[in-house]
Amino acid sequence: MTYTGQSITPNESRRFVTGNGHFVGDIDLPNMLHVAVLRSSHAHAALKAIDTTAARQQPGVAAVVHGRDIDGVLGSIPPPVMGPGRPVDALRIPTHPVLATDRVCYTGQPIAIVAAESLALAQDAAEHIEVSYEMRQPIVNPLDAEAAPVIHPELGSNVALHVRQQGGDLEAAFAQADHVVRQRYDVPRLAPAPLETRGVVADYQPQTDQLTVWNSTQAPHHIRAYLSELLSRPEDAIRVIAPDVGGSFGIKDCMFPEDALIPYLALQLGRPVKWIETRREHLLAYHGRGQWFEIEAAVKRDGSILGIRAEIVADIGAYMLRTTPFPAFNACRRLTGPYHIPAVQIDLRGVLTNKPPAGAYRGTGGPESAFCMERTLDLIAHDLGLDPAEVRQRNFIPQDAFPYRTVTGVAYDPGQYDHTLTRLLECLDYPHWRAEAERRQPHEPRIGVGLATCLKSSGASGDHRHEQARVQIESTGEVVIDTGISPHGQGSETAFAQLAADALGLEPAHIRIRHSDTGLVPFGEGTSASRGLIVGGSAVYHALQAARHQLAQVAARELACPVEDIDFQNGSIRNRCQPHTAIPYPSLTAIASQHGPLVFEGHYTLPENPFTFGAHGVVVEVDPETAAVTLLRYVGVHDCGHIINPKLVEGQIHGGIVQGIGQALTEDMVYSPAGQLLNGSLLDYAMPRAAAMPAFTLDTVTTHSPTNPLGAKGIGSVATVPAPAAVANAVLDALSGLGIRHLDMPLTPAKIWRAMCEARGEPV
Repeated sequence: MTYTGQSITPNESRRFVTGNGHFVGDIDLPNMLHVAVLRSSHAHAALKAIDTTAARQQPGVAAVVHGRDIDGVLGSIPPPVMGPGRPVDALRIPTHPVLATDRVCYTGQPIAIVAAESLALAQDAAEHIEVSYEMRQPIVNPLDAEAAPVIHPELGSNVALHVRQQGGDLEAAFAQADHVVRQRYDVPRLAPAPLETRGVVADYQPQTDQLTVWNSTQAPHHIRAYLSELLSRPEDAIRVIAPDVGGSFGIKDCMFPEDALIPYLALQLGRPVKWIETRREHLLAYHGRGQWFEIEAAVKRDGSILGIRAEIVADIGAYMLRTTPFPAFNACRRLTGPYHIPAVQIDLRGVLTNKPPAGAYRGTGGPESAFCMERTLDLIAHDLGLDPAEVRQRNFIPQDAFPYRTVTGVAYDPGQYDHTLTRLLECLDYPHWRAEAERRQPHEPRIGVGLATCLKSSGASGDHRHEQARVQIESTGEVVIDTGISPHGQGSETAFAQLAADALGLEPAHIRIRHSDTGLVPFGEGTSASRGLIVGGSAVYHALQAARHQLAQVAARELACPVEDIDFQNGSIRNRCQPHTAIPYPSLTAIASQHGPLVFEGHYTLPENPFTFGAHGVVVEVDPETAAVTLLRYVGVHDCGHIINPKLVEGQIHGGIVQGIGQALTEDMVYSPAGQLLNGSLLDYAMPRAAAMPAFTLDTVTTHSPTNPLGAKGIGSVATVPAPAAVANAVLDALSGLGIRHLDMPLTPAKIWRAMCEARGEPV
């Protein structure tokens, strides 16, 4: 049996659904202290004084630490590194203190921490810390940032990131255009909101001088490197373990103040220390998205795009974390999506505001740019009286143009764009719903049909394109695979076991995967940018091929046959020309291990990023009285290369679609003019509910990628990219008969109702 391509239920799922997962919050060590964090109640202010006297005197308090206590002792948060794969015109990075010292720059910024015998005692003591503020005017709207007083005077400007992408003859494109479409788009900030918030436990053992840290992270080896730098300790004196991680979507790929403070306290106090982020703290600490676009598209009468001019302003917040610049850079770099656009000019400015840092959130710049591009394509179709599907098909990169390089220099591997969209239209029953929308009467719920297509790069750049793996085979036949991938819900353990089962002729249940522990696996770049299979899996594949090659040579000697006649299957190794002669797998490994340990290393570096293509179609109803949006039909078709486990792919796509629907219809971080978060709980921040989701119809198209030996393309984030645009296009298609040209997300009933009233000339 071949296990690759089979929908095997993930081994990890059984552990989670039976309540046997083990998360940071489950860790309970003897004599452990608990931490509460005092955070700024203002968005922008000078810190005049911090009095911790009363807090230190509270019952059960072991330590109270504020910024000046660690000034010069604990360094600042490590800055992001763009690397050669992400060229920028300007990058100004403000120093990010672990605890605020002279000023606070966003509501929720950590000022002090309290360690006590219980969490309740720590929280009570934190309330006794007295902070004297001198208020300053906050910058809330990113469009005001360039002209506003500078938040960090040492930088000299609130423009922290500048990127300019251009190629082709843009002046000629606009001179030859039959029509120009212009539109502004505002993509709001969102909360990643994984099921498990961030958490850290640290324990220092002085007798061995070993610091062990349990962290809910995507990248334990990165955390170890950062801690080594911040705490001035050698890396081999730090062990970082990521136990089960209940989702991330990007937020846990960064180094936060608490990641350093909890190990620091454990070292200082000689006791285990624990901190678990509350949901309120999570919503205050980090956001995704938050970009503003102004786009002009020069087009011919048939809908062909001649050129694009775009301006992007990204709200990056008050400081930069590890991934802060990446979403804005990606949105700029990949704005053109799957379309052949011969002339482009894009100007990106990432500006500082008095909000928490923004950073990677599932799709990392893809959903932002795809929303703007896909809305623009629908506006082109609307203005020229064309079908939106026809406009997309006319502008797709043709099949015979691959490998393709955009005018801004991005290389695309092959994909079947037109075929995938055609398949989507069939699955959606596109002509039927178009006809149904025309049939509806004004008093009936309005039908809208929305399309969106996208490309999603996998593997990022720099060190993220490289990964290692190790296969160890015991004399008993037990197979252990060490991987630098650190999953948080992707099902990598199962996918890698399937690869091993096929390579060695075993069942996946007989393969053990180790990851996410720097004490057991000394290498690893972690899990992000949909790199798990294409990079991590390719490293595993190479290690497995080395193991198979050596075992085959041993088997050939034992069976007295050529190596090419050796076959691995069903737990034995046989001569395929004489299938009755076979060696049980444990017997072969016992023989092979007599000459030394069976340890095989695998290394892989991705030469170019593979690009997954997705096409989504949505049908909605909009109630003319209440403006409520009902999702009637949702279809997604993806070309994600060679698929190892269809069930894992389906699960990733389901989750991505739901997050995209939330972005389109309900989610938005809302701030007051004073920089106060107004929806800082899940009572107010409206995430999508399962009851409101339709059944999803999914299909796949397979174009093998030449970038990796598996022929795979990343699937972890792709569904999140077209989903917001597809839903928004459907809603605005339903409203187009009223003359409503565009509304920005989220498309809430209140926003739609006001627009309908204004369009009908009715009082709001």
